[in-house]
Amino acid sequence: MNVLAFAEERGGKIKKSSLETIRAGRRLAESLGGEFAAVVIGSGVAAVAPGLGRYGAARVIAVDDPKLAQHANAAVAKVIAEVALAEHASLVFLPASQMGKDIAPRVALRLNAGLAPDCIALRAEGGEIIATRPVFAGKALLDVRITTPVKVFTLRPNTFDAAEESGEARVEMRTVPLEPADLVTTVQEMKIAAGRPDVTEADIIVSGGRGMKGPEHFDLIERLADALAAGVGASRAVVDAGWRPHDEQVGQTGKTVSPSLYIACGISGAVQHLAGMSSSRYIVAINRDKDAPIFQIADYGIVGDVFEILPALTEELKKAGA
Repeated sequence: MNVLAFAEERGGKIKKSSLETIRAGRRLAESLGGEFAAVVIGSGVAAVAPGLGRYGAARVIAVDDPKLAQHANAAVAKVIAEVALAEHASLVFLPASQMGKDIAPRVALRLNAGLAPDCIALRAEGGEIIATRPVFAGKALLDVRITTPVKVFTLRPNTFDAAEESGEARVEMRTVPLEPADLVTTVQEMKIAAGRPDVTEADIIVSGGRGMKGPEHFDLIERLADALAAGVGASRAVVDAGWRPHDEQVGQTGKTVSPSLYIACGISGAVQHLAGMSSSRYIVAINRDKDAPIFQIADYGIVGDVFEILPALTEELKKAGA
C-alpha cells in the first residue's frame, strides 16, 4: 500500500502536527512494504519541502502555486486528492488540526474513501490498517478498520512521535490545475499569536474556566503560561461569555488537545470539556470545590482559591527557573 501524508504549512513553517503525521505515515508504509511520500501545498512552499527529510519523508511532492497563498481549503483538498490518485496511494494521512479536520472529509469524498478521524494509534494487522480513536466524549476507545480501497485518516496532535533525524528530502515539483470553483473561499486576514503555542500543538496548557470570575483575571493564567512556555486554553463557558477568543476553547465543541501537562484552573469539569483534554498525559486541577468532577480524572488536585494559588505557583516556578 502506498502512503501519502499531507504537510500543513503556515508562515513558512511546517506545523508540528504535520511532522508527527509524516513520521507515522512513513513507519506504516515501511511495515506494509509500500512507498511513502509527503505533499506540501501553498505559495512558496518549495523552500520548506527539503527539511521534511529530517522527519522521515525521503520524497516530497511540492505543489507551489500563488493561487494557494490564501490556503483555500477546497482547493487544497482537490490538490491532495489529485496527488493521491497520481501516486496510487491507498492510505492518506492528515493532521487532525483545524485545517486537517476541514479538508479530510473533502479529500475522502473526492477519493470515494472511508474516513477515520482523530486517530491516536495505528497498526498494521494482516495487511489491514487498524486505527484507534476515542469515542463517547473520550470515555472509550474504538478500533476502526476502513473497508474502502482508499482510506483517509486524521491523526490527533501530540500523540505520535516527531523526533528529528538526519536527512534531506528529494523534492518533486507538481502542478494541479485549479478552477475558480476550487477557490470558493479566501482568507482575508490571518493572525498568528506571538509568544505562545497553539493549544492543539502545545506540550503544556494552562486553561481557565468560570472560576476565574472575569476576563480581567486571566492575566494570572497568562503569567503562569509564560513561566512554563505554555499555551493558554479556556472552557466553553468562558468563550461563550466573551472572556477569551474561540481559538483557545478546549472541549467537544472546541479543540481537542493532548499535551504532556494540562493545568485546569477554576474549571469544574463538564463532560464536553473533559472530551477535549482527558487524553492529556498529566492533569493538574485547581478548584475550590473539592467535589468538582475535574478531580475524578486529575492526576494531581489542589483544593483552594485560584487567586491565591496561581500567583504563588507562578512565583515558585520563576524561582526554580522554569
